Amino acid sequence: MSVLRAAVAGLLVLLAVNLQIGFFSHLTIDGVVPDVALLVVVGAALVRGPEYGAALGFAAGLALDLAPPADHTAGRWALALVITGYVAGLVRNDADRSAVVSVLTVAASAFTATSVFALSGLALGDPGVTTELVIDVLPIAVLYDVALTPLVLPAVAWVMHRVAPMSHRWAYP
Repeated sequence: MSVLRAAVAGLLVLLAVNLQIGFFSHLTIDGVVPDVALLVVVGAALVRGPEYGAALGFAAGLALDLAPPADHTAGRWALALVITGYVAGLVRNDADRSAVVSVLTVAASAFTATSVFALSGLALGDPGVTTELVIDVLPIAVLYDVALTPLVLPAVAWVMHRVAPMSHRWAYP
């Protein structure tokens, strides 16, 4: 990975995390904010592939784990976004590259990341995580992320293509 591509990816992650914990924290729905970092990871994974998505997922997840006001065990978001970034990157190889596939990928990714984060909280005995809360939060998280997909994914894809064009591109209409 080139230094320029790594720097741009780092800036995208920092911007996403700051938007998520700053601006969007004022727009909560039942305590749920849109996962802008997840959208950046999914967008980058769709452009660059599973390994890139997993690496960026780790960086974004760790940033979320360590950014105040984090009140959970560090590493839970990193684990969730590594898995999500890798799986979303596998979609890159599909023949049908369309807006519908992008939205479905985001929905599946939001469900997966939120579930992994919640299940790791249950496994670690996090007192703030209950089965009932997870069932209430999952649909809101998925819908919130899907609603922001048309704003974030095309921007991330555009930046990724501008930084280092590839011959095999993700076409987001």
